[in-house]
Amino acid sequence: MKIVDKNGLKISSILFEFINNEVIPGTEVSTHKFWNSFAKAVTDLAPINKDLIKKREDLQRKIDDWHKSNSDKDFNKEEYLKFLKQVSYIVEEKEDFKIETLNVDEEISIIAGPQLVVPVDNARYALNAANARWGSLYNSLYGTDVIPGEKFKNYNPERANKVIEYVRNFLDECVPLAEGSWKEISKILVEEKKLVLLKGSKKSYLKNDDQFIGYKGQKNNPSSILIKNNKLHIDILIDSKSDVGKNDMASISDIIVESAISTIVDNEDSVAAVDAEDKVKCYRNWLGLMKGNLIANFEKEGKKVSRKLNSNRDYISKDGKDISLHGRALLLNRNVGHLMTSPAILLEDGSEIPEGIMDAFISSLCALHDFKSRNNSRTGSVYIVKPKMHGPEEVAFTNNLFEKVEQSLGMKKYSIKVGIMDEERRTTVNLKECIRQVKNRIVFINTGFLDRTGDEMHTSFEAGPMIFKGDMKKSTWLNTYEDWNVDIGLSCGFSGKAQIGKGMWAMPDQMANMMTQKINHPKSGANCAWVPSPTAATLHSLHYHKVNVFNEQNKIKFRQKANVEGILEIPTADRPNWSLEDINRELENNAQGILGYVVRWIDQGVGCSKVPDINNIALMEDRATLRISSQHISNWLHHGICKKEQVIEVMKKMAKTVDDQNKDDPKYKKMSDDFENSIAFSTACDLVFKGRNQPSGYTEPLLHKKRLEIKSSN
Repeated sequence: MKIVDKNGLKISSILFEFINNEVIPGTEVSTHKFWNSFAKAVTDLAPINKDLIKKREDLQRKIDDWHKSNSDKDFNKEEYLKFLKQVSYIVEEKEDFKIETLNVDEEISIIAGPQLVVPVDNARYALNAANARWGSLYNSLYGTDVIPGEKFKNYNPERANKVIEYVRNFLDECVPLAEGSWKEISKILVEEKKLVLLKGSKKSYLKNDDQFIGYKGQKNNPSSILIKNNKLHIDILIDSKSDVGKNDMASISDIIVESAISTIVDNEDSVAAVDAEDKVKCYRNWLGLMKGNLIANFEKEGKKVSRKLNSNRDYISKDGKDISLHGRALLLNRNVGHLMTSPAILLEDGSEIPEGIMDAFISSLCALHDFKSRNNSRTGSVYIVKPKMHGPEEVAFTNNLFEKVEQSLGMKKYSIKVGIMDEERRTTVNLKECIRQVKNRIVFINTGFLDRTGDEMHTSFEAGPMIFKGDMKKSTWLNTYEDWNVDIGLSCGFSGKAQIGKGMWAMPDQMANMMTQKINHPKSGANCAWVPSPTAATLHSLHYHKVNVFNEQNKIKFRQKANVEGILEIPTADRPNWSLEDINRELENNAQGILGYVVRWIDQGVGCSKVPDINNIALMEDRATLRISSQHISNWLHHGICKKEQVIEVMKKMAKTVDDQNKDDPKYKKMSDDFENSIAFSTACDLVFKGRNQPSGYTEPLLHKKRLEIKSSN
């Protein structure tokens, strides 16, 4: 790898040339100024970053020692809470305050809806996610299990009629008529400023005329009708010549709904970026999104396809004026956390650069192009989601980092907005004080069940054996944590200013189940909740039509608040008496998930994909799921619930299962042919057997090390 020496930094030439030749041109930043200010900031910030990681280790050691010294006593929560405050794991909560973030796009502040998460290293997926602002409700229903019955390859009129009936019921519920039902409508037209819906010759109108926004085509023969409900748009397409429209009484050919209001373009858990080459691939896709010129060329069903960003959607308002609606989701960039370093840049002492510092500078530098075009943010903001921060000090460090980036790039102060992933326990118990550190730039707090559970396990490793993974969702700490996140956000003035988010639906093929369960997220006061695909975003958007999140938030403000004591309810099993059969079943479930994910990460560099679980149900797996599974087995090993030999046998058995599940993948390398020399298998085992000693139980250090071995050998 070629290296460029610049201001005391040794920079990979591929990264150096990318920034100089592709990113900086078109901005008002000179290469000289960028590298000078960047080098100075890295010199100032890297030692602080290192100290923060050391503090994590010191606190973890003190917590481990406390549990060990109290292992012969019944757990005393009051004493535990007192101890956590004494060691400053829990900091003093100060006076109440309200966030003061300005220049926030409406997709963050006042529109509630689905939020997509997409790996940035795949241009095609990134474009699909950006374009998922609008989705076909007919297609999303027809192609998923929300509509029962078999899906045939050819058009199935019976299934199509079920889709139409489902959508008409939805319209009757969320866009009701003053009289009658959408099922009875034979023609739609516009008269003066009103939407007219005909049943034969009888006219009907919307119950709420304000829901009619605009149209396309002629008033007496529109091709599109634009409706608005709970700040979300519904576009009713009318085409009597289309396959669907010619068989529809009202000639409705499709319903297009506003779907993924925002999308997190992810540099973290869903990608496998271990060196300069990988990072440049990620940065280049983000740059293309910020410039608006990203294109993905690929083959689909034998045909060449070229994908680019969608244009805005234009309509005529009922007042006769032009309407232009944004055609793409508002894009946020999830940088990496404070832990990992990157070999893409080496410091003067030969150590690797903290990857989060590099991400902040380069993702913001790319966003300068959007400041001119307003292709993404119309308020001149760049949105960076920061994961895996531990407590207020680390959030304050992020604020300091962003301020240095703004100064270096000539950006207005607080142009960089921040999203806090509330997924580590020290952030959870100090959430109010974390938010205080960034009260002028905070736009987002989000719960993440899997990482939060992984951190819970690692933090409380010495407290005892953890309960079964399936029982975690019913545990006191988890339910308190979910309520606490909403309570704190509302008390800090998030409603109407910033997002309060909920976690991922991980089963992309089980949309019927999602439609039953995920409505609980807007009901819980969440402005957004994560979905794994554009189709899921379209379907989940219906929940935000049925539930007015801001009304729910106003109700929640008056409920009894969650308390920190519930969050500290450690999910250990009291004197477990589990059968060998139950233990092995849980081990197999964990091992299969670990191996299924790791083998693709290590051998193919795939950071997020649909991985069949032990029951062949496809799950969206990323490093968060890997963390919880590996920490769970490690915890059971540590407390004697299982033995090393037993786990090795389970790992080998599950490796054969995973090999069989991937037999149709031509790129796949079997693990079971040679366990001794399979780097993927040995990595999966290391995550379990060395899991106790991994920093905060994170999987990245081992994954990065082994992936680099594979890349160097190739």
